[in-house]
Amino acid sequence: MVNYIWVAMIVIGIVFALFNGTIDQVNAAIFKGAKDAVTISFGLISVLVFWLGLMKIAEKAGLLEALGKLCRPAVKRIFPEVPPDHPAMGYILSNTMANLFGLGNAATPLGIKAMEELKKLNGGKDSASRSMITFLAVNTSSITLIPTTVIAVRISYGSSNPADIVMPTLIATIISAIGALLIDRWFYYRRKRKGEA
Repeated sequence: MVNYIWVAMIVIGIVFALFNGTIDQVNAAIFKGAKDAVTISFGLISVLVFWLGLMKIAEKAGLLEALGKLCRPAVKRIFPEVPPDHPAMGYILSNTMANLFGLGNAATPLGIKAMEELKKLNGGKDSASRSMITFLAVNTSSITLIPTTVIAVRISYGSSNPADIVMPTLIATIISAIGALLIDRWFYYRRKRKGEA
């Protein structure tokens, strides 16, 4: 469905440009956008490789495991239906750590694996369980200590201080994570009162 929306937007834009006589501006924007995309991609690759390398070092040194143990009590309270030794808990913790360090691209496969394991816990049903809904809310609004991707984009555009975004991002993501959890719990208890959960 999203593909159809993108194609429709492109076609409408080109047709509109033809009628307005601005097709030359559309062509210039297409080529400039393609050039910018390649530049940003290479900038992102270098920063992501650097941070993924640091994450691998932290993993080998046992730092990620220690952080996972530190976060485990909180994660167990957020996901009470998930057994502590279940593979889903490991993927949830790994996903949380990757998001914490702003590695959204690295967190995505871990999030998919966590959802697959949560679906198994749900008996393979097509409807989402409480844990699946909570994980989606937490993953979408996760706390970020170091917004790696945003810093990389700021570096590629020549920002004088690309790390200025760290504190505002931390504050915004803490607020969004708390908000997501409160809304998740509110809907859960509301459904429970109505006898739907």
